[in-house]
Amino acid sequence: MSPVQTYLEHPQDVLAQWLDWKAAGGAALVVITATEGGAVRETGALMAVARDGQAAGYISGGCIDADVILQAQAALKSGETKQLRYGAGSPFVDLPLPCGGAIEVAIIPDADPAALKTAHDRLAARQPARLAIQGTGIKTRYVPKLRVRIAGRGADPLALARLARASGLETVLQLRDGEDVEAAMAEGFTKVSALDTPGDLPAMSDDPWTAFILMFHDGDWEGPLLRQALDGTAFYVGAVGSRRTHARRCEALREAGVAESEIARIHGPVGLIPSMRDASMLAVSTLGEIVAAYHQTAKAPFARTGLVLLAAGGSTRFEDGDKLLAAYKGQPVIAHAAGLLSDEKAAARIAVIRSDDARRASLLGAGWTIIANPDADTGQASSLVAGLAALKAEDKAEQALILLADMPDIPAAHLRRLQAVLDAGASAVMTESGGKLMPPALFRRETFDRLMAVEGDRGAKGVFETLENTASVPLDPALAFDIDTTHDLKSAEEALHG
Repeated sequence: MSPVQTYLEHPQDVLAQWLDWKAAGGAALVVITATEGGAVRETGALMAVARDGQAAGYISGGCIDADVILQAQAALKSGETKQLRYGAGSPFVDLPLPCGGAIEVAIIPDADPAALKTAHDRLAARQPARLAIQGTGIKTRYVPKLRVRIAGRGADPLALARLARASGLETVLQLRDGEDVEAAMAEGFTKVSALDTPGDLPAMSDDPWTAFILMFHDGDWEGPLLRQALDGTAFYVGAVGSRRTHARRCEALREAGVAESEIARIHGPVGLIPSMRDASMLAVSTLGEIVAAYHQTAKAPFARTGLVLLAAGGSTRFEDGDKLLAAYKGQPVIAHAAGLLSDEKAAARIAVIRSDDARRASLLGAGWTIIANPDADTGQASSLVAGLAALKAEDKAEQALILLADMPDIPAAHLRRLQAVLDAGASAVMTESGGKLMPPALFRRETFDRLMAVEGDRGAKGVFETLENTASVPLDPALAFDIDTTHDLKSAEEALHG
C-alpha cells in the first residue's frame, strides 16, 4: 500500500501531525520560502513528511508534491537541510510548473520540536504564532483558524453550519428551538447551545478570528445578540434579512445607544450574492463573504493595534518656525509619520497636538482622530497620557503603537517587524538604534495604566524597563533620527543626496 498524503491546510493541523510523527520516529518539515507567479500555496505553507513517506499538508496543486516527499525522505536519512527550487529557473527541468511560476522550499529534517510545539500550542490557544525557519533566516506568521459562530433558528443556521464544517472550520451553534438543537446534535455538531431568553444569552468568547452570523428573523433576539457580538472582537458580524430589514435593525441599535462606528461593522444583508432564497445557497454566499473578510484580517496585522502619534512638541529648539511643518522630501515633516501604515487597517489612529495647532490639516487629510493637549508644555508624558486615554475608549485596540511625529524616515517595514515580535508573545517592543531604546514602540493594553502614570518628559522607556518579557527591534541610525533643530533637518537632507 502506497504512503498516504492528507491534504491538511492550517499550520496548526500540520504541526500537530509533525509532532506526532516526530515522537514516533522522526519527520521532516517542508516550508514554502518563496513563490513567483501563480503559486497554489502562499509563502509559509507547511508540509510534514514521515520516514515512511506519509505526508500531511501540500505545497502545490499536485505538480511537485511527490518529488518533495521523496526529497524529504532523503533529507531524513542524510540529516541535511535542503533548499530547492521548482519551476522557472529550477535544475529540475522534468518538473515544470504549468502556471509558469516558481516555488522555493526548505526541507528541514531536524526542526526544533520545542519551537514547533510552541507555535502549535499558540495556534491551538487561538493566538498568532511566528516560526523561524531553520537555516533560512525566514520568519513566518500564522493566525488561528477561522471560527464561525451562528445564532438563529430554522434551516439557515444548519445549512451554514454544514458548509462551514465541510470546509474544516470550527463551528459554534446557538439555536432557539429545541428541534433545531436536536437536529444539530444528531448531525454530529458538538458545540451547540440553546438560546432561552434574549435577556440571558450564553457567554460569548469571540476573538479576532471569529465570525458571528445572526440568522434570526425576530426583532426581540436581534438587538441583544448583535449588541453582544459588537461588544466582542469578532472580525466579522453579519445579519440576514432584506435591506429594509437591515435599515430598521440599525435604527433600533442607534436608539439603544450603539455607536455609529459599531453599527457600521455589521454586514447586512449578508452574502456575496443578494437575495438568496434557499438556505443552501445563502450558506454558500455567506461563507464566501466570511472567508474574504477572514483573509483580509489575516493579512492585516495592525487590525487590533491603535496608532498613537505624538505631535504636540513645541519646536523650541528649531530656529525657523514649526519643525513639523518644515519641508522634508517635498512635504511637511509631520506628513511622513502621518502617512505611515496608511494602507493598513488599524484599530484607531489618534494624533495628539497642541490646542491651536496648524498641524491639524496634515493629520485630518490622513484620517487621524485629533486630540488637543492643553498641557503640552509640561512635557511629552502629558501627550502620551492624552493619546492613551483616547485609545482606551477604543475596545478593539489591544495594543498601542507609539509614534513620534518628528521622526520622518521610519520605514513601514520596521513597524511590521515590531508588530510581528509583539504577536509572537512579547509584552512590549521598542526600537533599538545606536545602543539606545526609543520609539516607535508597541505596548499591550494591560500596560496602558502604567504608561498613563508617567509625568514630565518621561516617556514609555521607563515603563518598558520595568516589564518582563520585552523585546527590541534594531533600526539603522540613518533612519532613526528625529528633527529637533534646523541642523538636524539640513543633515537629513544632505544625507538624501549622499
